[in-house]
Amino acid sequence: MIPIVAATCLLALAALTIAALTTGEVSMSAATALAAAVGFGDRGDVFVVQEFRAPRLVAGVIAGAGLAAAGAVLQRLFRNPLASPDVIGVTGGASFGAVIVLAAGASQSAIPLAALAGGMFAALALGAIGWKSQLSTARLVLVGLAIQAGLAAAVNLVIVRFPKELAGSAMRWTAGSLYGRTWPEVSGAAIGCVLVMVLLYAQYRTLAVLDLGDDSAGALGIGVDSARLRLLITAVAMAALAVAISGPIVFVALAVPQIVRLLCGPPTPVTLAVTALAGASLLVAADFTAQHLLPVHGLPVGVVTTTVGAPWLLWLLVRDSSPATRRTT
Repeated sequence: MIPIVAATCLLALAALTIAALTTGEVSMSAATALAAAVGFGDRGDVFVVQEFRAPRLVAGVIAGAGLAAAGAVLQRLFRNPLASPDVIGVTGGASFGAVIVLAAGASQSAIPLAALAGGMFAALALGAIGWKSQLSTARLVLVGLAIQAGLAAAVNLVIVRFPKELAGSAMRWTAGSLYGRTWPEVSGAAIGCVLVMVLLYAQYRTLAVLDLGDDSAGALGIGVDSARLRLLITAVAMAALAVAISGPIVFVALAVPQIVRLLCGPPTPVTLAVTALAGASLLVAADFTAQHLLPVHGLPVGVVTTTVGAPWLLWLLVRDSSPATRRTT
C-alpha cells in the first residue's frame, strides 16, 4: 500500500503544481508556465510565475511537509493522536514569537528565528509544567491545550496593540496564509526545514526503540530521557520553522499522520517520508481551494484547514473518550 499512497501523493502534487502555476488573473498554459518558471518566455509571464506563484507554491510544499512530519513524531513520542503542534502549544508559541517580531517592525528574515524561539518556549513550558510532574500523556496534552489557549490570547493582545496599518496583515498571518510570500522569506525557513527534516529522519528509528518501553530501551543502550528530549526539540524546531513560513495552520499536523498510518500501517522511516509528501499535497490543495475554488476568493489557507480540521478534532475527542477505545489503549 505504501508505494500506491506515495505515487498518488506525487501525482497529486504534480497536478497541483501545474494548476497553481497556470491559474490566476493571468492564465497561461502548462508549457508556458513551466518555461516561465525556469526563465524562458514572455517577460510578464516569467515575472508572474517566478515572483508570485512559485514562492507561494514552494512555501506550501515546505510548510505542509514540515507540519505533517512534526505531527507524526510528536504523536508517536506522546503516544497520543491529539499531540500535534497546533494542539500542545508549539504552534501558538511560534506564532507568538513571530507576532512579537512583526509588532517590533523587525525584518521579515527575523521571523524564522523568532518562531523557533517561541516554539521552544512553549515546549519548555510544557516540560516544566507537565513532564516533570510525571503526568500521563493524556494529561500532558491537556496542559498543552492550556498553553496553546494562553498563547493565542497573548497573540491577540499583541495584535490589538498593533498600528492599524499592520494589524490587518498580522491578522491574516495568524489565520495561516501563504499570500505574498517572497523568495527571501521562503528560502531561509526552507533551508532550516530541510536541515531539521534530515535530523528528524536520522532519529526516527530511535522512536521504535522507545516504543519497547523505558527498561528495554535502556537495556539496548538508549538514553531514554535524552533521546526523548532530542526528538522533542527536533520536532518542535520543525513545526516552528513551518509556522514561520505559513503562519499557524491547523489540521495538517493533526490529521495527515493518522491518515497515512491508516493507509500505510505502523510508522517507519518510509512512512515518515510519505507523511511529509502527503502534508505537502494537502496544504497546496487547501491553498489552491482558498484561492480559486471558493465563492470568496483570497481567503487564508488556514480558514480552509480549520473548517475541515474542527470536525476531525471533535471526532478524535469522541473516539478517544469512548469506553471501547480506552479499553484498547
